[in-house]
Amino acid sequence: METELTATDPRVAYKSRLHQMTQTTPTMLWNDSADIDELTYAIDNGAVGATCNPVIAVSILKKEIAVWRPRIQALLRELPGATEDQIGWKLVEEMSVRAAKLLEPAFVAHAGRNGRLSIQTDPRLYRDPGAIVEQAIAFNRLAPNMIVKIPATRAGVEAIEESTYGGLSINATVCFTLPQCIAVAEAVERGLKRREKQGMEIKSMGPVCTIMVGRLDDWLRVKLEKSEITIDPGLIEWAGVAVFKKTYAIYRERGYRLRLLSAAFRNHMHWSELIGADAVISPPSAWQKRFNAGDIEVRPRIDDPVDPKVVEQLLAHFPDFRRAYFEDGLSSDEFDSFAPTVRTLRQFIAACIELDGLVRDVMLPDPV
Repeated sequence: METELTATDPRVAYKSRLHQMTQTTPTMLWNDSADIDELTYAIDNGAVGATCNPVIAVSILKKEIAVWRPRIQALLRELPGATEDQIGWKLVEEMSVRAAKLLEPAFVAHAGRNGRLSIQTDPRLYRDPGAIVEQAIAFNRLAPNMIVKIPATRAGVEAIEESTYGGLSINATVCFTLPQCIAVAEAVERGLKRREKQGMEIKSMGPVCTIMVGRLDDWLRVKLEKSEITIDPGLIEWAGVAVFKKTYAIYRERGYRLRLLSAAFRNHMHWSELIGADAVISPPSAWQKRFNAGDIEVRPRIDDPVDPKVVEQLLAHFPDFRRAYFEDGLSSDEFDSFAPTVRTLRQFIAACIELDGLVRDVMLPDPV
């Protein structure tokens, strides 16, 4: 009689370590790019989601300018009154739709919980909930498997509730702290409950809340460089992980109906320490290849606590870690001024400006 192999049987062959994670744990893999080559690699290794935003669009345009220049020229003809900014966002939309196509099988297989392309609203709208919702609705219409990124700013949280109520799956971004994650989860719950009260469908929705774990670490490094203290090597590497694990435990305890997503990778722990969570990891392609080529054991670690001494040192030396780690560490009025929020918004807005410049080079080529 033949013996049936199970997913955890050592005789089962996996394509990679990331593929093994997707086959043996509830942790999902998404690709932090809409680049077709990178997304194809990720899907082959078990990915069931992906992302596009102005930063990614700029990188794709630079890599594939020979392909996209004719498309920009065609858009200029099709939309004679469009600004360079409007053309740039058309490109973001088209890149997103193109990548979303590859994810349709996963979207069907996962009944909407995965298989989505995450498209980011214009970061310059971060203070205007109405404008964010309007753009989110437009993005949602681009393909059946869109999920819309909305920043976890004060206005963004308001937009998240309204977008959820409108039936959109949202991905909260520009998020680094437990207080932001709780505000996002409560906003999603309010939106879902409003839909339920009116008898509207919610089963096919797949909201997530991103924690940009590495960007919190980055900011603590900046603070360390400006201080006059010395800390244990590697201490800061645990900051984002500690916030993620604590937030994940609270999400499970309270039964929030959205998942966490880990992004902004700086070390393997932003993946390895979160394995086993009913959550999403979304590394860029370079990190995926590093993980797959490495020798980190694929096993659940999400419930392994961060060493209390590490947390104590982080709390003692970094007030901004305290703000990120405790539920009352930040008020909603402080979301927009939290340093990692400011730094990230500035980078995203700069990418919008760079995207405009790439379009301008086609629209108004330098005559010199």
